[in-house]
Amino acid sequence: MAHAYAEGARQAGAEVRVLHLGQLAFDPLFRGYGAEQPLEPDLLAAQADIRWADHLVWAYPLWWGAMPALLKGFVDRTFLPGYAFKYRQGSSRWDKLLAGRSAELLVTMDSPPWYFRWVTRMPGHHQMKKAILEYCGIGPVRVHSFGPVHTASTGRLAQWVAAAGQLGARQGRRPPPDRSARPVAAPPAAATSSPTTPT
Repeated sequence: MAHAYAEGARQAGAEVRVLHLGQLAFDPLFRGYGAEQPLEPDLLAAQADIRWADHLVWAYPLWWGAMPALLKGFVDRTFLPGYAFKYRQGSSRWDKLLAGRSAELLVTMDSPPWYFRWVTRMPGHHQMKKAILEYCGIGPVRVHSFGPVHTASTGRLAQWVAAAGQLGARQGRRPPPDRSARPVAAPPAAATSSPTTPT
């Protein structure tokens, strides 16, 4: 689905960069703010790609109602104070340093999407959309749920892949956003930049 989305966007004229999270070399265990934990080269490159992008697409499965641990570790290590957000001294407000970008989530699950929405109340979607991306200023964030995967036929899976390609083509035809609305780019973040953590 991720490849289909990227190819659809490319064919519509968009420039696309793809990160394969499982191929990046980094420690996914975040040691905490204040710890000495320099960013690995792959994470610095990922931060540069995120800063470059107008639109971010995240394709991942739900495990136990939320993103897999490796994706959470990637977010913990890259969406750091001074890069993704910055608290204002003496205030409960903060600066959203990744504003001026939109995002889309392609999320597969073994639960029926209606069950995930109405019974478990979509904890993983809320975490990624509201507590991470929108917290850092990224928006709008559109979420697409695909499931249940474990009972899906080959034809149904092919339909989902085709749908991802169509979403990519639609995004690729959109005019680029006004980059002047973006905050001034911060230098590469370090894990020691703030003793506080977002909630």
